Amino acid sequence: MKSQWIRRRAATALLAAGALVAAFAGSATGAARGPGGDDAAMPQNGTVTEALAGSAAAQRSADRTRREDPQPRSQIVPVRPHKATGSARPAVSTKPSALVLYDTSGPYGFLGELYAMLAANLAGHFGTVKTEPVSSYTAGQVERYTATVYIGSTYYGGDVPDAIPDAFYGDVATTAKPVVWMNDNIWNFAGEIGVPAFEAKYGWDPTTSYFGPAGQVAQVDYKSEPLTRTVPPAADGGVLRPNIVTGTGLPAVTTLAQAEDTSTSPATAFPWAIRSGNLTYLGEIPFSYVNESDRLIAFEDLLFDALAPTTPTRHRALLRLEDISPDSDATELMAVATYLHAQHIPYGFEVIPVYTDPNGAQNDGVPRTRTLAQVPRVLTALRYMLSHGGTIIEHGYTHQYRNVANPYDGVSANDFEFFRSHIDGGDNVVLDGPVPEDSALWATGRVVAGKAAFPLVGLPVPALWTTPHYAASAVDYGVFKNNYTARYERSLYYAGQLSGQPIDSQRYVGQFFPYVVHDVYGTTVLPEDLGNYGPEAYNNHPPRLPADIVRSAKLNLAVRDGFASFFYHPYYPVAPLQEIVEGIRDLGYTFVSPASVLP
Repeated sequence: MKSQWIRRRAATALLAAGALVAAFAGSATGAARGPGGDDAAMPQNGTVTEALAGSAAAQRSADRTRREDPQPRSQIVPVRPHKATGSARPAVSTKPSALVLYDTSGPYGFLGELYAMLAANLAGHFGTVKTEPVSSYTAGQVERYTATVYIGSTYYGGDVPDAIPDAFYGDVATTAKPVVWMNDNIWNFAGEIGVPAFEAKYGWDPTTSYFGPAGQVAQVDYKSEPLTRTVPPAADGGVLRPNIVTGTGLPAVTTLAQAEDTSTSPATAFPWAIRSGNLTYLGEIPFSYVNESDRLIAFEDLLFDALAPTTPTRHRALLRLEDISPDSDATELMAVATYLHAQHIPYGFEVIPVYTDPNGAQNDGVPRTRTLAQVPRVLTALRYMLSHGGTIIEHGYTHQYRNVANPYDGVSANDFEFFRSHIDGGDNVVLDGPVPEDSALWATGRVVAGKAAFPLVGLPVPALWTTPHYAASAVDYGVFKNNYTARYERSLYYAGQLSGQPIDSQRYVGQFFPYVVHDVYGTTVLPEDLGNYGPEAYNNHPPRLPADIVRSAKLNLAVRDGFASFFYHPYYPVAPLQEIVEGIRDLGYTFVSPASVLP
């Protein structure tokens, strides 16, 4: 039999690689990357990675052309804003509502839908969300929602004509509702209503604002927190540097977050996000190449200003124990459980109901399968957890796929269950897509079999679900929605989900959350935004130690009502867990039960 150390190392490496869902990041091959450091990232298909680089290059080129051939101010003709009609009266609602608009034009138009899903998921924390292409906008829509978010991912100009309706430009100029505008085409807005009118209303001039040197901004400061920005130069379209004008009677422009340009010595600071009047502008789309300490944290908090500005500050923490199965060591489980009980720490604990090693990879070549009924000491530990602050979570049926390496050895907790994967020549875990037999019927069979295993041994059927290695198809997520109250995880989202087109299983992004959301699958998702403890390097990634997790928790204090949520494998000693728990507590977080944060 292989040593416990080798088994644990493999399980930890893959779990970390598969679990860290950071939107749009990864290598050109789509390799999964884990939470080892500031460049931690998420598996994705190479199509998305290539599109990110192509889109960034197109933006740099178009902006260079705009800078070299600026439109004279005298040629910009003011256009009278469109007024909302009587049919556009806001609907009565007790919850905030958000309108998320996105681009679909140009060779990289599909990125707009992916970005929109990520924004919509975050807005789903606050209330209802409507998403649609900006080209479909009709006059008066902004008045029907608490706030509007426009994601400018296509640079309109040159060969790509402006797809934004005049009605949107006019409504943004006249509404009192909050509008959040990201990245491209803000200069077209200024040109449409007239630059002098824009300056008089907002205090800056987008037509003389340009994307600075790409690949030079490595940090964004928000609420005194130094957030990271780790976009590779080739995929970096830059950050717009707003030209804030001065003069008598012009409105004040508030800098909400500052970018640090390291191309100068010392570094040069300029506004990353600004607000004037009801318009909040971000100089980039902060969804690419993110990690647990990323500048995305700033946007996650700024949404409160737009959708729930009176939200009081509150910082809660969540802990999840990972990969408990019939093969777990009962002594190790009890050591962690008794420590958490003594510290009055509520927590969730994931259970894989059936452990299998179909090829004997961890048992000297002899296949082995264990059920919960065969391990009474593990059952005793699970019952202790349930009665001493623990909330049970289902974590797949077997947490592996057939008898094949997926990507390691076919052993429960090591391999993916709902997705295929392999390890490439560079020692990266690569996600290949849903398993060949993927369907609602197949996924339901796994779920039903897993749920049935719990009452057979006197355990409650879990209401919460965590997808093995955080990877499943859109069809599978629908099955999970129908069988569980909520998911507690990071998740994948696919092109086609907003547009109503067939789901493209090779164009997807991942996301983690700083607070509870209602996502585009229609499911409540509990946050996990700090990753996990991993003391050893794996798949080209350095260790992730308690200090790394606590540091990310500190940066996430910038989210006024956010969580510090991490997971821990109970086969590790108690000491690192204690260090993480104490560090997060010292920051002012209060640990709460996963069940207590369900809506």
